[in-house]
Amino acid sequence: MRLLVLGGTAWLGQHVVSAALKRGHFVAALARGESGAVPGGAVVVTADRNRPDAYAQVRTQDWDAVLDVSRHPGQVREATAALRERSETYIFVSSGNVYADTSVPHQNESAALLDPLTGDVMESMETYGEAKVACELALRESFGGDRMLVARSGLIGGPGDTFDRSGYWPMRFSKPAVADGRVLVPDVPELLTQLIDVRDLAGWLVDAAENKLHGTFNTTGETMPLPQHLDVARHVAGHTGPLVKARQNWLIAQDIEPWAGERSLPLWLPLPEYAGFSSRDSSAARAAGLTCRPLEETLADTLAWERTRPEARQRRYKRRAGLTDFDEAELLSLLSSG
Repeated sequence: MRLLVLGGTAWLGQHVVSAALKRGHFVAALARGESGAVPGGAVVVTADRNRPDAYAQVRTQDWDAVLDVSRHPGQVREATAALRERSETYIFVSSGNVYADTSVPHQNESAALLDPLTGDVMESMETYGEAKVACELALRESFGGDRMLVARSGLIGGPGDTFDRSGYWPMRFSKPAVADGRVLVPDVPELLTQLIDVRDLAGWLVDAAENKLHGTFNTTGETMPLPQHLDVARHVAGHTGPLVKARQNWLIAQDIEPWAGERSLPLWLPLPEYAGFSSRDSSAARAAGLTCRPLEETLADTLAWERTRPEARQRRYKRRAGLTDFDEAELLSLLSSG
């Protein structure tokens, strides 16, 4: 198979390239090369997707599949126009953020979407879902439903997660902020979570390219309550200290952000408005071959990778998601005194 990856230097793209190369496929990665290195064995096509000549080096060749992870509708529109006569299949990695209703659990791919972004460029993460909707529409207009695959991914985790969302809890349980081992956790037992390992998603995307699979699929990990996810994280970290539970109203009052960002608790989302955000129905993808390794393996491997990072990045200082040791200790003190 001849696979063209538009990107291939960032996290998911690298795993897709590596998985395809391991199966003996010819892989070209078109990218500026600013997000990382393309795995060895792939052909590197250096190009800027914002330039009019971005696809000049690849539009004269035939491809079995193109894979795209862009969030900018203009980029997808230009790529599909340039490659629709050259590729049999176009695979687009979208997001569960495209859905308009986040409050209802277990909705499938037929759920209503947000209105598409009207511009060519996503200016901020506040319009991420709308931008992905517009990307999907641009792809459908160019390739049609029988030559395209849309993977609406849930939260992606695993080794290399520099977004800090899948590594926070194993690392926090491995290195509590206070001497007695207490760890602050959200007290939302009914909140559901879904975490898909980047390696499993990448492998399924290569499967889809090989099999010329088409359609739209929610691609998520196993659905489980947040306390169960935290139990797995504790187990892989060997944590035996107390859990200090905080209700969501208290967390909000302390200016703790849900999901990600500074002073945040990853995986936590306020209820009831986000009851469906991490509980999408992915049965169609599983029927089409998506398999997910146990969460324990994902979190153990992520913790091992976290431990290779410089000490200054291991929870003591600000990261892209989670609490610093200082913030955690301060919040624990407030709870014990209240």
